[in-house]
Amino acid sequence: MDHFKQWHTISAEEAVQKLRTSPHNGLSLDEAIKRYAQYGANTLNETSSRPPWRMLLDQFAEFMILILIAAAIISGIVGDIEDTIAIIVIITLNAVIGFIQEYRAERSMAALKRMSETTVKVLRDGSIHTINASELVMGDIVLLEAGNLISADLRLTESKQLKIDESALTGESLSVEKQTNTIPKTDVPLGDKTCLAYKGTVVTYGRGRGIVIATGMHTELGRIASLLSDDDQSKSPMQKRLANFGKKLALAALAICILVFAIGIIKGEPLLLMFMTAVSLAVAAIPEALPAVVTISLAIGAHKMVKQHALIRRLPAVETLGSVTFICSDKTGTLTQNKMHVTSMYADQQHIKDVQHAPAQEPWPQLFQALTLNNDAYLDKLGKIHGEPTETALMQVAVEAGCNKNDLESKMPRLKELAFDSERKCMTTFHRTTDSIIAYTKGSPETLVAKCSRIRTSSGERAIDRAALLQVIETMANDGLRVLAFAYRKWLTIPDDGSNEELEKDLIFLGFAGLIDPPRSEAKQAVSLCKSAGITPVMITGDHPATARAIAHELGILENSDGIVMTGSELSRLDQQAFEAEVEHVRVYARVDPMQKIKIVKALQDKGEVVVMTGDGVNDAPALKAADIGIAMGKGGTDVAREAAHMVLLDDNFATIVHAVRYGRHLYDNIRKFVRYAVTTNSAEIWTIFLAPFLGLPIPLLPIHILWINLVTDGFPALALTTEPAEKNIMKRPPRPSNESLFSHGMWQHMIWVGLLMAALTLFCQAWAYNAGASHWQTMAFTVLTLSQLAHVMAIRSEKTSTFSLGIFSNRYLALAVCATFVMQMATIYVPAFNVIFKTQPLSLKELLICFALSSVIFIAVETEKWLVRKGWLYYS
Repeated sequence: MDHFKQWHTISAEEAVQKLRTSPHNGLSLDEAIKRYAQYGANTLNETSSRPPWRMLLDQFAEFMILILIAAAIISGIVGDIEDTIAIIVIITLNAVIGFIQEYRAERSMAALKRMSETTVKVLRDGSIHTINASELVMGDIVLLEAGNLISADLRLTESKQLKIDESALTGESLSVEKQTNTIPKTDVPLGDKTCLAYKGTVVTYGRGRGIVIATGMHTELGRIASLLSDDDQSKSPMQKRLANFGKKLALAALAICILVFAIGIIKGEPLLLMFMTAVSLAVAAIPEALPAVVTISLAIGAHKMVKQHALIRRLPAVETLGSVTFICSDKTGTLTQNKMHVTSMYADQQHIKDVQHAPAQEPWPQLFQALTLNNDAYLDKLGKIHGEPTETALMQVAVEAGCNKNDLESKMPRLKELAFDSERKCMTTFHRTTDSIIAYTKGSPETLVAKCSRIRTSSGERAIDRAALLQVIETMANDGLRVLAFAYRKWLTIPDDGSNEELEKDLIFLGFAGLIDPPRSEAKQAVSLCKSAGITPVMITGDHPATARAIAHELGILENSDGIVMTGSELSRLDQQAFEAEVEHVRVYARVDPMQKIKIVKALQDKGEVVVMTGDGVNDAPALKAADIGIAMGKGGTDVAREAAHMVLLDDNFATIVHAVRYGRHLYDNIRKFVRYAVTTNSAEIWTIFLAPFLGLPIPLLPIHILWINLVTDGFPALALTTEPAEKNIMKRPPRPSNESLFSHGMWQHMIWVGLLMAALTLFCQAWAYNAGASHWQTMAFTVLTLSQLAHVMAIRSEKTSTFSLGIFSNRYLALAVCATFVMQMATIYVPAFNVIFKTQPLSLKELLICFALSSVIFIAVETEKWLVRKGWLYYS
């Protein structure tokens, strides 16, 4: 099957023949599999990820590590080969730990990317299937509707008011109206090939079908793929700040290492020993891994969030979650169950609750006919209804009233439709009858009542009393019902032209349908949790204000049943400045246009708030992009909304947003703990080596000691610290300011004084043992510094709560890591083979107890710091 170029010049029928497919049945499943095997996945070429072997090699690519390896080899040639082997083994173990973490993060990101893939509806073997866009093959019949992101180049075979935004390819901001006729000229600009649809463009209106004519790099988008940028590579603010901090700290550490080397040489220490010591200290103390640890934590955290039904599409969103102050959520399907059913109907001045008791005379039969025909839900062969929840609910009540869509459509086929859009707030379908054309319209009750000039009653058409109908709407809405109105108009012939406004006026009113969508059982608790966490929940809906107020009060978003509800019309009358004066006090918006969501987002952001905005439609995309965190719906959302969003709710549940915020706070806390620990321990090593000569002491640690401490204490316990469970009060504290430094709330002070205290205790131990003539003073200094760091990691599991209140073993991974590290440290002292490698000597019980006592000072000091913090006497209240 060659890649024919001039698809616009041939008819849809010729395209079907050329691609050996069927417009009614599509490809067979077997043929689709064959073509996929032959032509490959429908994907654009991307920069391939690093293979595992390259990831492992990159762990050794740090400049200082290469210097250390070279120095160790030279040392082995001229001196101690065992020392060289030990150093290289420790460096290798460090590299393996780094590789495992990076590989896990890479796999997590790959899994997230696969889950984020766009899906498409195709016709195969006569049935509609939903498949991943990458599985599309040439000849597939693709179904299109508003909100779809087109995933391959198509020759259109059906177009019902289909409009497509092709700005990604042509730069033209206006949507292009599509048709199915051939365009005979071969030399036609891309934007004028109106019978084709292109990969990467967006359906903004109407419906259609098309045959796949090109996939992957053979599409028009594939030809300009080099112009695409990958947003996922963007770094979070914390990563940028840590990278900057790491560079400054690295320069300071490097300067101290050079100074250590110079002082050692001046004092007469061996040149090679001092060089190895300085380089080892640089390898251990320079925090080049800090930004990488954040990336790894965010990636693995994002992967874990999938289990809580939150799919992160942009990694920085995980960090931002901890700063959220406002959650602006759609009502339907997010705060409610999206399980619509009709509980009340009104026509001809009559309310009914049960359709079995509906009157037999008009307008009731015609109202049920309107519910059936002006509806995109459909019945399968088993009689099951499929479609959007509102439509299926309307269809269900019509079926119960005795209407069968398949029978009705065979007698009154749909000839034309005016698709629903958020501006008109209605939808119209045109049907042929025996002697005329009838158009049924459904939509927002206030909008539709305004379009009607007459009302259908049991005694024929009468003048409409709009005020009475608006009162009926208010009564139904006060019961928490979502109200839809239905009307009709007769035509002699199908109207070929005229604006939607012209075609949808002078209507004859039929009746109302009231649908109930019960609140989610978990939503009320989630709203309460939001409030306790200092987050303001806001409900946004297109429903009637009374319906919105009733649901919001039931959920606890509004404290009082008569709370303020701002309507879209009221919002449009306020300029930005006037609205900003009100925006922080409004909890419910009703009859809001999706484009007005941008106004809400910007007003809140101008007031310094960090905003979550949910959405599922085409017109929601700009607001999702503008929000600090845009959240799209995974079940009912459009492709466009998902592409614009930072996060996708896989279960469309408000409670999941709150869980995600909680997890974002938890992850940020654990990253702070890791940084606190890593920088403190690194600084302790620097201070210990740097200050010893000024106190008249020999170099307290050998290169292998420094590298060992870096491996066992900065390795396993530090990584286990990132698995610390969330603190109990995590959702009872206010959101973190988005511009707050990672080192706030006393963290930088802690890193300085604890690092100095560790060094002081180590040097005190060294000085005491050295001046007492103990031959193993270096072993004692080595042990005190190692155990001090273990004491520190146990104490900093919380910034306020005592370790004893948390429970020593509540973080099993950390407890295991600390125990394992302690055992390994004891092995370096008491296992003879390790004595040779680490240049250590066994300590007496008294000496070991002294090491324990000195290192425990760190635990006591940090616990005292936390007690002072709890009392409000230190750092913050």
